[in-house]
Amino acid sequence: MVIAIGFEGSANKLGIGIVKDGVVLSNPRHTYITPPGQGFLPKDTARHHREYALTVLKEALEEANVKPEEIDVVCYTKGPGMGAPLVATALVARTVAQLWKKPIVAVNHCIGHIEMGRLITGAQNPTVLYV
Repeated sequence: MVIAIGFEGSANKLGIGIVKDGVVLSNPRHTYITPPGQGFLPKDTARHHREYALTVLKEALEEANVKPEEIDVVCYTKGPGMGAPLVATALVARTVAQLWKKPIVAVNHCIGHIEMGRLITGAQNPTVLYV
């Protein structure tokens, strides 16, 4: 049985999910929201991710009822996405992997969406359009 924790922060949403053998145990998120009519700037979005990373991490572990020593692998979104939030999230994931002495895996954001779709739908050999 493999337990993976994944850090996603490619845009304005920070998410940390824990999966055990294809079953999602937790998937808390926190979204950076700007006033209507204003977009979110990369530096402000990265600041948001740094500010909420530990809160979301704690929530993910509690919701999954998993301890750090039970985690087998740490995953993070490498890209594509907004540079600053990706870097902020990757730094958190790398730090966690080092502190917990776990291997780390970089994940392509788009491939992650495809694989999550396969997991949720149970599709065995889907046709996918990657744009």
